[in-house]
Amino acid sequence: MMQLGTVNCEYYLCNMAELLTEQELHNLAMNIVGEDLKSQGFEFMAVNSKLKKDPQFVALKDKKLHFVIVRARTFPEDANVYDEAFMIKMRDHALKFEARTFYAGVGLGHGDNYQEPVEKDSAYREIYNGLQEIQ
Repeated sequence: MMQLGTVNCEYYLCNMAELLTEQELHNLAMNIVGEDLKSQGFEFMAVNSKLKKDPQFVALKDKKLHFVIVRARTFPEDANVYDEAFMIKMRDHALKFEARTFYAGVGLGHGDNYQEPVEKDSAYREIYNGLQEIQ
């Protein structure tokens, strides 16, 4: 029996893994999308990794400007679903620069079970279906 005022480490959460923060999940998603953009031949003009600072990537491809909004999602959120009103607002802003607008949702989950949160220094699973153009 555990005494009041003491903690039995084996019993009380001492083996609990440290989870990635919202910013760390966002950075992971940005790395995944950034690698995809690079592999497609995009040239980065600006990169913004701060949460709630959009767009995350301003990039050139074929002499055309592209705005890419990245969102990290965790279970049960669907990585492919975005806030349509916000994305229309971003598209309208991009049009002032004659830019195309894309949404890049990245679903992230634990390596052994996607439904569990991502732990620091552990394997993870991703669901990334590429760029979705906002028209």
